[in-house]
Amino acid sequence: MFTRKRAKRFALVAPIAAAMAVALVACSGGGGSADPKAKVTDLTVIVANGPWTEALKVLAPKYKAETGIKINVEEYGNDQLNGTLKVKLNAKSSDFDILGFQVQDVMREFSRNGWLTDIKPYIDASPDWNWNDFQPAARNAVQLDGATYGVPVMTERHIMYYRKDLLDAAGIAVPKTLDELKAAVAKLSDPAKGFYGIAMRGARSPLVTQLSSFLYSYGADFQDKNGNASIDTPEAIKAIQLYGDLLKNYGPPGETNMNWPEASAIFTQGKAAFYLDADSQAYTFLDKANSSVVDKVAFAPFPAGPAGYHPYNIVPQTIGINAYSKKQQAAWDFIKWVTNEENTKWALANKTVAVARQSAWNDKASVGSFPAGIVDIIRNLGDSAVGHDRPQLEHVPEARQIAGGAAITAIEGGDVAAAAKAANKEFQALLDTEK
Repeated sequence: MFTRKRAKRFALVAPIAAAMAVALVACSGGGGSADPKAKVTDLTVIVANGPWTEALKVLAPKYKAETGIKINVEEYGNDQLNGTLKVKLNAKSSDFDILGFQVQDVMREFSRNGWLTDIKPYIDASPDWNWNDFQPAARNAVQLDGATYGVPVMTERHIMYYRKDLLDAAGIAVPKTLDELKAAVAKLSDPAKGFYGIAMRGARSPLVTQLSSFLYSYGADFQDKNGNASIDTPEAIKAIQLYGDLLKNYGPPGETNMNWPEASAIFTQGKAAFYLDADSQAYTFLDKANSSVVDKVAFAPFPAGPAGYHPYNIVPQTIGINAYSKKQQAAWDFIKWVTNEENTKWALANKTVAVARQSAWNDKASVGSFPAGIVDIIRNLGDSAVGHDRPQLEHVPEARQIAGGAAITAIEGGDVAAAAKAANKEFQALLDTEK
Protein backbone atom coordinates (compact mmCIF):
# COMPACT_ATOMS: atom_id res chain seq x y z
CA MET A 1 0.00 0.00 0.00
CA PHE A 2 1.10 3.57 -0.57
CA THR A 3 0.15 6.80 1.16
CA ARG A 4 -1.52 9.64 -0.66
CA LYS A 5 -0.52 13.02 0.71
CA ARG A 6 -3.98 14.44 0.22
CA ALA A 7 -5.54 11.61 2.26
CA LYS A 8 -2.90 11.47 4.96
CA ARG A 9 -4.84 13.58 7.41
CA PHE A 10 -7.79 11.19 7.13
CA ALA A 11 -5.50 8.22 7.72
CA LEU A 12 -4.26 9.80 10.95
CA VAL A 13 -7.68 10.78 12.21
CA ALA A 14 -9.73 7.75 11.16
CA PRO A 15 -8.25 5.14 13.53
CA ILE A 16 -8.64 7.48 16.51
CA ALA A 17 -12.18 8.41 15.55
CA ALA A 18 -13.13 4.78 15.03
CA ALA A 19 -11.65 3.75 18.36
CA MET A 20 -13.63 6.52 20.06
CA ALA A 21 -16.75 5.32 18.26
CA VAL A 22 -16.27 1.81 19.64
CA ALA A 23 -15.83 3.19 23.14
CA LEU A 24 -18.90 5.39 22.89
CA VAL A 25 -21.01 2.56 21.56
CA ALA A 26 -19.85 0.26 24.32
CA CYS A 27 -20.88 2.86 26.90
CA SER A 28 -24.23 3.58 25.29
CA GLY A 29 -25.43 -0.01 24.99
CA GLY A 30 -27.56 1.23 22.11
CA GLY A 31 -25.90 -0.51 19.20
CA GLY A 32 -24.39 2.71 17.91
CA SER A 33 -27.57 4.74 18.32
CA ALA A 34 -27.30 8.39 19.27
CA ASP A 35 -29.81 7.69 22.07
CA PRO A 36 -28.22 5.54 24.81
CA LYS A 37 -31.64 4.12 25.67
CA ALA A 38 -32.57 3.31 22.11
CA LYS A 39 -32.75 -0.31 21.06
CA VAL A 40 -31.72 -1.26 17.54
CA THR A 41 -34.60 -3.01 15.81
CA ASP A 42 -33.42 -2.89 12.20
CA LEU A 43 -30.41 -2.34 9.99
CA THR A 44 -30.31 -1.41 6.31
CA VAL A 45 -27.77 -2.89 3.92
CA ILE A 46 -27.16 -1.47 0.42
CA VAL A 47 -25.33 -3.93 -1.83
CA ALA A 48 -24.77 -5.03 -5.41
CA ASN A 49 -26.64 -7.88 -7.07
CA GLY A 50 -24.74 -11.14 -6.97
CA PRO A 51 -24.23 -14.51 -5.29
CA TRP A 52 -23.30 -13.08 -1.90
CA THR A 53 -26.39 -10.89 -1.84
CA GLU A 54 -28.51 -13.96 -2.55
CA ALA A 55 -26.89 -15.61 0.46
CA LEU A 56 -27.49 -12.47 2.51
CA LYS A 57 -31.21 -12.53 1.77
CA VAL A 58 -31.45 -16.09 3.11
CA LEU A 59 -29.33 -15.43 6.20
CA ALA A 60 -31.03 -12.15 7.17
CA PRO A 61 -34.24 -13.77 8.53
CA LYS A 62 -32.11 -16.12 10.62
CA TYR A 63 -30.41 -13.13 12.18
CA LYS A 64 -33.76 -11.61 13.04
CA ALA A 65 -34.83 -14.88 14.65
CA GLU A 66 -31.67 -14.89 16.77
CA THR A 67 -31.49 -11.19 17.70
CA GLY A 68 -34.82 -9.57 16.90
CA ILE A 69 -33.06 -7.19 14.48
CA LYS A 70 -34.54 -7.00 10.99
CA ILE A 71 -32.09 -6.69 8.10
CA ASN A 72 -33.43 -4.60 5.23
CA VAL A 73 -31.60 -5.38 1.97
CA GLU A 74 -31.48 -2.92 -0.92
CA GLU A 75 -29.74 -4.31 -4.00
CA TYR A 76 -28.62 -2.60 -7.20
CA GLY A 77 -26.54 -3.22 -10.28
CA ASN A 78 -22.94 -2.10 -9.84
CA ASP A 79 -23.22 1.21 -11.69
CA GLN A 80 -26.51 2.07 -10.04
CA LEU A 81 -25.08 1.05 -6.66
CA ASN A 82 -22.13 3.42 -6.95
CA GLY A 83 -24.38 6.30 -7.97
CA THR A 84 -26.84 5.61 -5.17
CA LEU A 85 -24.12 5.40 -2.55
CA LYS A 86 -22.43 8.60 -3.70
CA VAL A 87 -25.68 10.57 -3.55
CA LYS A 88 -26.55 9.30 -0.08
CA LEU A 89 -23.06 9.59 1.38
CA ASN A 90 -22.50 13.04 -0.05
CA ALA A 91 -25.70 14.06 1.78
CA LYS A 92 -24.35 12.44 4.98
CA SER A 93 -27.34 10.15 5.03
CA SER A 94 -27.83 7.90 8.03
CA ASP A 95 -30.77 6.03 6.54
CA PHE A 96 -28.59 2.98 5.86
CA ASP A 97 -25.92 1.32 7.96
CA ILE A 98 -23.94 -1.17 5.90
CA LEU A 99 -22.73 -0.78 2.34
CA GLY A 100 -21.31 -3.17 -0.19
CA PHE A 101 -18.71 -1.62 -2.47
CA GLN A 102 -16.02 -2.40 -5.02
CA VAL A 103 -12.73 -1.90 -3.28
CA GLN A 104 -10.57 -1.03 -6.25
CA ASP A 105 -12.98 1.37 -7.87
CA VAL A 106 -14.34 3.48 -5.01
CA MET A 107 -12.56 2.81 -1.71
CA ARG A 108 -10.03 5.60 -2.17
CA GLU A 109 -12.67 8.15 -3.06
CA PHE A 110 -15.02 7.06 -0.27
CA SER A 111 -12.28 7.04 2.38
CA ARG A 112 -10.94 10.44 1.29
CA ASN A 113 -14.41 11.88 1.70
CA GLY A 114 -14.74 10.37 5.17
CA TRP A 115 -17.65 8.16 4.14
CA LEU A 116 -16.30 4.85 5.46
CA THR A 117 -15.77 3.72 9.05
CA ASP A 118 -12.39 2.28 9.95
CA ILE A 119 -13.44 -1.10 11.35
CA LYS A 120 -9.98 -2.08 12.55
CA PRO A 121 -10.87 -1.36 16.22
CA TYR A 122 -13.88 -3.65 15.90
CA ILE A 123 -11.76 -6.37 14.32
CA ASP A 124 -9.12 -6.04 17.03
CA ALA A 125 -11.84 -6.41 19.65
CA SER A 126 -13.15 -9.63 18.00
CA PRO A 127 -10.29 -12.17 18.15
CA ASP A 128 -12.62 -15.19 18.10
CA TRP A 129 -14.03 -14.05 14.76
CA ASN A 130 -10.57 -14.82 13.30
CA TRP A 131 -9.65 -12.06 10.84
CA ASN A 132 -6.49 -13.99 9.93
CA ASP A 133 -8.66 -16.71 8.41
CA PHE A 134 -9.35 -14.38 5.48
CA GLN A 135 -6.97 -14.78 2.55
CA PRO A 136 -3.94 -12.44 2.82
CA ALA A 137 -4.58 -10.73 -0.53
CA ALA A 138 -8.23 -10.14 0.40
CA ARG A 139 -7.25 -8.60 3.74
CA ASN A 140 -4.70 -6.37 2.09
CA ALA A 141 -7.24 -5.24 -0.51
CA VAL A 142 -9.54 -3.67 2.08
CA GLN A 143 -6.79 -1.80 3.93
CA LEU A 144 -5.56 1.69 3.10
CA ASP A 145 -3.30 4.10 4.94
CA GLY A 146 -3.41 2.03 8.13
CA ALA A 147 -7.20 1.70 8.18
CA THR A 148 -9.44 -1.27 7.38
CA TYR A 149 -12.58 -0.24 5.56
CA GLY A 150 -14.49 -3.46 5.10
CA VAL A 151 -14.76 -7.23 5.23
CA PRO A 152 -14.23 -9.06 1.92
CA VAL A 153 -17.21 -11.26 1.09
CA MET A 154 -16.29 -12.37 -2.44
CA THR A 155 -12.98 -13.09 -4.17
CA GLU A 156 -11.84 -13.73 -7.73
CA ARG A 157 -8.54 -15.09 -9.07
CA HIS A 158 -6.66 -15.21 -12.34
CA ILE A 159 -6.38 -18.80 -13.55
CA MET A 160 -5.58 -20.77 -16.70
CA TYR A 161 -8.26 -22.66 -18.60
CA TYR A 162 -6.98 -25.23 -21.09
CA ARG A 163 -8.11 -28.01 -23.40
CA LYS A 164 -6.93 -31.16 -21.66
CA ASP A 165 -7.79 -33.33 -24.68
CA LEU A 166 -5.52 -31.33 -26.97
CA LEU A 167 -2.63 -31.26 -24.54
CA ASP A 168 -2.91 -35.00 -23.99
CA ALA A 169 -3.03 -35.71 -27.72
CA ALA A 170 0.02 -33.55 -28.39
CA GLY A 171 1.95 -34.89 -25.40
CA ILE A 172 2.20 -31.41 -23.85
CA ALA A 173 2.42 -31.11 -20.07
CA VAL A 174 0.20 -28.55 -18.39
CA PRO A 175 2.25 -25.33 -18.46
CA LYS A 176 3.55 -24.25 -15.07
CA THR A 177 5.49 -21.21 -16.29
CA LEU A 178 4.80 -18.44 -18.75
CA ASP A 179 7.63 -19.71 -20.98
CA GLU A 180 5.99 -23.14 -21.07
CA LEU A 181 2.66 -21.53 -21.83
CA LYS A 182 4.09 -19.66 -24.80
CA ALA A 183 5.64 -22.86 -26.17
CA ALA A 184 2.38 -24.80 -25.79
CA VAL A 185 0.33 -22.01 -27.34
CA ALA A 186 2.67 -21.86 -30.33
CA LYS A 187 2.53 -25.62 -30.87
CA LEU A 188 -1.26 -25.86 -30.76
CA SER A 189 -2.13 -22.73 -32.73
CA ASP A 190 -3.48 -23.41 -36.25
CA PRO A 191 -5.02 -20.19 -37.55
CA ALA A 192 -5.34 -21.60 -41.07
CA LYS A 193 -8.02 -23.92 -39.66
CA GLY A 194 -9.61 -21.21 -37.53
CA PHE A 195 -8.06 -22.53 -34.33
CA TYR A 196 -5.96 -20.36 -32.04
CA GLY A 197 -3.43 -21.08 -29.34
CA ILE A 198 -4.89 -18.63 -26.88
CA ALA A 199 -7.75 -16.22 -26.26
CA MET A 200 -7.56 -13.32 -23.79
CA ARG A 201 -8.95 -9.84 -23.42
CA GLY A 202 -7.40 -7.52 -25.97
CA ALA A 203 -9.48 -4.35 -25.76
CA ARG A 204 -7.54 -1.43 -24.32
CA SER A 205 -9.16 -0.92 -20.91
CA PRO A 206 -10.49 -4.45 -20.22
CA LEU A 207 -7.12 -6.11 -20.83
CA VAL A 208 -5.45 -4.18 -17.99
CA THR A 209 -6.84 -6.38 -15.25
CA GLN A 210 -5.54 -9.50 -16.98
CA LEU A 211 -2.20 -7.91 -17.80
CA SER A 212 -1.73 -7.38 -14.07
CA SER A 213 -0.79 -10.98 -13.26
CA PHE A 214 1.78 -10.92 -16.06
CA LEU A 215 3.30 -7.80 -14.52
CA TYR A 216 3.40 -9.27 -11.01
CA SER A 217 4.89 -12.53 -12.21
CA TYR A 218 7.70 -10.59 -13.89
CA GLY A 219 8.37 -8.63 -10.70
CA ALA A 220 6.60 -5.48 -11.91
CA ASP A 221 3.45 -3.55 -11.02
CA PHE A 222 1.53 -0.52 -12.22
CA GLN A 223 3.07 1.50 -9.36
CA ASP A 224 6.11 1.11 -7.15
CA LYS A 225 6.08 0.97 -3.35
CA ASN A 226 5.94 4.76 -3.18
CA GLY A 227 2.92 4.92 -5.44
CA ASN A 228 4.76 6.26 -8.47
CA ALA A 229 4.07 5.04 -11.99
CA SER A 230 6.21 2.03 -12.93
CA ILE A 231 4.87 0.56 -16.15
CA ASP A 232 8.09 1.37 -18.03
CA THR A 233 10.51 -0.71 -15.96
CA PRO A 234 12.43 -3.46 -17.80
CA GLU A 235 10.33 -6.08 -16.05
CA ALA A 236 7.06 -4.36 -16.97
CA ILE A 237 8.10 -4.00 -20.60
CA LYS A 238 8.90 -7.73 -20.83
CA ALA A 239 5.53 -8.62 -19.33
CA ILE A 240 3.68 -6.29 -21.70
CA GLN A 241 5.65 -7.65 -24.63
CA LEU A 242 4.73 -11.23 -23.77
CA TYR A 243 1.04 -10.39 -23.39
CA GLY A 244 1.08 -8.66 -26.76
CA ASP A 245 3.07 -11.41 -28.49
CA LEU A 246 0.68 -14.13 -27.32
CA LEU A 247 -2.30 -12.36 -28.84
CA LYS A 248 -0.49 -10.99 -31.90
CA ASN A 249 1.03 -14.32 -32.92
CA TYR A 250 -1.42 -16.90 -31.59
CA GLY A 251 -4.69 -15.12 -30.81
CA PRO A 252 -7.86 -14.71 -32.86
CA PRO A 253 -8.32 -11.82 -35.29
CA GLY A 254 -9.89 -8.66 -33.93
CA GLU A 255 -8.43 -9.25 -30.47
CA THR A 256 -8.03 -5.53 -29.76
CA ASN A 257 -11.84 -5.29 -29.72
CA MET A 258 -12.34 -8.19 -27.33
CA ASN A 259 -13.47 -7.94 -23.73
CA TRP A 260 -14.08 -11.12 -21.74
CA PRO A 261 -17.44 -12.04 -23.37
CA GLU A 262 -15.89 -12.06 -26.83
CA ALA A 263 -12.64 -13.75 -25.78
CA SER A 264 -14.35 -16.41 -23.67
CA ALA A 265 -16.73 -17.16 -26.54
CA ILE A 266 -13.75 -18.23 -28.67
CA PHE A 267 -12.81 -20.80 -26.03
CA THR A 268 -16.42 -21.85 -25.40
CA GLN A 269 -16.83 -22.58 -29.11
CA GLY A 270 -13.80 -24.85 -29.08
CA LYS A 271 -11.64 -22.50 -31.13
CA ALA A 272 -8.76 -21.94 -28.68
CA ALA A 273 -6.43 -24.16 -26.66
CA PHE A 274 -5.96 -21.78 -23.72
CA TYR A 275 -7.92 -19.01 -22.07
CA LEU A 276 -6.56 -16.95 -19.17
CA ASP A 277 -9.02 -14.95 -17.09
CA ALA A 278 -10.95 -14.93 -13.81
CA ASP A 279 -12.05 -18.17 -12.16
CA SER A 280 -15.57 -16.74 -11.90
CA GLN A 281 -16.03 -17.64 -15.57
CA ALA A 282 -15.68 -21.39 -15.00
CA TYR A 283 -19.41 -22.09 -15.22
CA THR A 284 -19.53 -20.49 -18.66
CA PHE A 285 -17.45 -23.38 -19.95
CA LEU A 286 -19.33 -26.01 -17.93
CA ASP A 287 -22.76 -24.99 -19.21
CA LYS A 288 -23.90 -27.97 -21.32
CA ALA A 289 -26.47 -25.86 -23.12
CA ASN A 290 -23.97 -23.33 -24.45
CA SER A 291 -20.45 -24.75 -24.24
CA SER A 292 -18.76 -27.18 -26.60
CA VAL A 293 -15.88 -27.83 -24.20
CA VAL A 294 -17.75 -29.06 -21.12
CA ASP A 295 -15.93 -32.39 -21.06
CA LYS A 296 -12.65 -31.01 -22.37
CA VAL A 297 -11.88 -27.96 -20.24
CA ALA A 298 -9.55 -28.16 -17.27
CA PHE A 299 -8.23 -25.60 -14.78
CA ALA A 300 -4.73 -24.78 -13.62
CA PRO A 301 -2.99 -22.02 -11.67
CA PHE A 302 -1.81 -18.94 -13.51
CA PRO A 303 1.67 -19.82 -14.83
CA ALA A 304 4.65 -18.54 -12.87
CA GLY A 305 6.95 -15.93 -14.34
CA PRO A 306 10.58 -15.02 -13.69
CA ALA A 307 9.56 -13.52 -10.32
CA GLY A 308 7.40 -16.50 -9.34
CA TYR A 309 3.70 -17.25 -9.00
CA HIS A 310 1.79 -13.99 -8.46
CA PRO A 311 -1.76 -13.95 -9.86
CA TYR A 312 -4.30 -11.41 -8.75
CA ASN A 313 -6.77 -12.41 -6.04
CA ILE A 314 -9.20 -9.53 -5.84
CA VAL A 315 -12.30 -8.60 -3.85
CA PRO A 316 -15.28 -7.86 -6.16
CA GLN A 317 -17.42 -6.97 -3.15
CA THR A 318 -16.68 -5.97 0.42
CA ILE A 319 -19.05 -4.78 3.11
CA GLY A 320 -18.33 -1.84 5.37
CA ILE A 321 -20.07 0.56 7.73
CA ASN A 322 -21.53 3.91 6.72
CA ALA A 323 -19.62 6.60 8.61
CA TYR A 324 -22.92 8.44 9.21
CA SER A 325 -24.82 5.45 10.60
CA LYS A 326 -26.08 5.86 14.15
CA LYS A 327 -26.01 2.09 14.64
CA GLN A 328 -22.37 1.32 14.02
CA GLN A 329 -21.89 -1.24 16.79
CA ALA A 330 -25.03 -3.08 15.70
CA ALA A 331 -23.82 -2.91 12.11
CA TRP A 332 -20.52 -4.48 13.11
CA ASP A 333 -22.28 -7.16 15.13
CA PHE A 334 -24.24 -8.17 12.04
CA ILE A 335 -21.19 -8.04 9.76
CA LYS A 336 -19.31 -10.21 12.23
CA TRP A 337 -22.19 -12.68 12.33
CA VAL A 338 -22.90 -12.90 8.60
CA THR A 339 -19.19 -13.38 7.80
CA ASN A 340 -18.39 -15.83 10.60
CA GLU A 341 -16.98 -19.24 9.70
CA GLU A 342 -20.31 -21.06 9.87
CA ASN A 343 -22.21 -18.66 7.63
CA THR A 344 -19.30 -18.31 5.23
CA LYS A 345 -19.19 -22.07 4.75
CA TRP A 346 -22.94 -22.06 4.20
CA ALA A 347 -22.66 -19.35 1.52
CA LEU A 348 -19.91 -21.28 -0.26
CA ALA A 349 -21.81 -24.56 -0.15
CA ASN A 350 -25.32 -23.32 -0.92
CA LYS A 351 -24.92 -20.16 -3.04
CA THR A 352 -21.55 -20.85 -4.73
CA VAL A 353 -20.10 -17.64 -3.30
CA ALA A 354 -16.34 -17.51 -3.85
CA VAL A 355 -15.70 -16.51 -0.25
CA ALA A 356 -12.56 -15.05 1.30
CA ARG A 357 -12.21 -17.33 4.34
CA GLN A 358 -9.60 -20.01 3.77
CA SER A 359 -11.22 -22.36 6.31
CA ALA A 360 -14.31 -22.59 4.12
CA TRP A 361 -12.28 -23.72 1.11
CA ASN A 362 -10.48 -26.26 3.28
CA ASP A 363 -13.81 -27.75 4.39
CA LYS A 364 -14.68 -30.71 2.16
CA ALA A 365 -18.39 -30.42 2.89
CA SER A 366 -18.51 -26.81 1.65
CA VAL A 367 -16.82 -27.09 -1.75
CA GLY A 368 -18.91 -29.74 -3.49
CA SER A 369 -20.56 -27.30 -5.89
CA PHE A 370 -17.23 -25.98 -7.19
CA PRO A 371 -15.05 -27.72 -9.80
CA ALA A 372 -12.32 -29.67 -8.03
CA GLY A 373 -9.59 -28.04 -10.10
CA ILE A 374 -10.60 -24.55 -8.98
CA VAL A 375 -10.89 -25.65 -5.35
CA ASP A 376 -7.33 -26.97 -5.51
CA ILE A 377 -6.08 -23.67 -6.95
CA ILE A 378 -7.73 -21.66 -4.19
CA ARG A 379 -6.60 -23.99 -1.43
CA ASN A 380 -3.01 -23.68 -2.57
CA LEU A 381 -3.03 -19.97 -3.30
CA GLY A 382 -0.98 -19.13 -0.21
CA ASP A 383 0.31 -15.61 0.26
CA SER A 384 1.73 -15.20 -3.27
CA ALA A 385 -1.37 -13.60 -4.76
CA VAL A 386 -1.81 -9.84 -5.20
CA GLY A 387 -4.92 -8.05 -3.95
CA HIS A 388 -5.35 -5.65 -6.89
CA ASP A 389 -5.66 -6.12 -10.64
CA ARG A 390 -5.48 -2.50 -11.79
CA PRO A 391 -3.72 0.78 -10.94
CA GLN A 392 -4.37 1.96 -7.40
CA LEU A 393 -5.77 5.48 -7.40
CA GLU A 394 -9.12 7.26 -7.60
CA HIS A 395 -9.15 7.85 -11.35
CA VAL A 396 -9.16 4.15 -12.24
CA PRO A 397 -10.88 4.35 -15.68
CA GLU A 398 -8.40 6.96 -16.92
CA ALA A 399 -5.46 4.96 -15.57
CA ARG A 400 -6.65 1.80 -17.28
CA GLN A 401 -6.88 3.60 -20.60
CA ILE A 402 -3.31 4.80 -20.19
CA ALA A 403 -1.82 1.48 -19.08
CA GLY A 404 -3.73 -0.42 -21.74
CA GLY A 405 -2.23 1.68 -24.50
CA ALA A 406 1.19 0.09 -24.14
CA ALA A 407 -0.33 -3.39 -24.41
CA ILE A 408 -2.25 -2.40 -27.54
CA THR A 409 1.06 -1.32 -29.05
CA ALA A 410 2.48 -4.76 -28.22
CA ILE A 411 -0.50 -6.56 -29.79
CA GLU A 412 -0.13 -4.45 -32.93
CA GLY A 413 3.61 -5.14 -33.13
CA GLY A 414 4.85 -1.65 -32.30
CA ASP A 415 7.69 -0.33 -30.13
CA VAL A 416 6.66 -1.49 -26.66
CA ALA A 417 9.49 0.22 -24.79
CA ALA A 418 8.65 3.60 -26.32
CA ALA A 419 4.93 3.11 -25.73
CA ALA A 420 5.51 2.09 -22.11
CA LYS A 421 7.70 5.13 -21.50
CA ALA A 422 5.08 7.47 -22.93
CA ALA A 423 2.31 5.76 -20.98
CA ASN A 424 4.29 5.93 -17.77
CA LYS A 425 4.79 9.68 -18.14
CA GLU A 426 1.07 10.18 -18.72
CA PHE A 427 0.18 7.88 -15.81
CA GLN A 428 2.50 9.74 -13.45
CA ALA A 429 0.88 13.03 -14.41
CA LEU A 430 -2.48 11.53 -13.50
CA LEU A 431 -1.16 10.27 -10.18
CA ASP A 432 0.26 13.71 -9.43
CA THR A 433 -3.23 15.20 -9.59
CA GLU A 434 -4.21 13.09 -6.58
CA LYS A 435 -1.33 14.14 -4.34
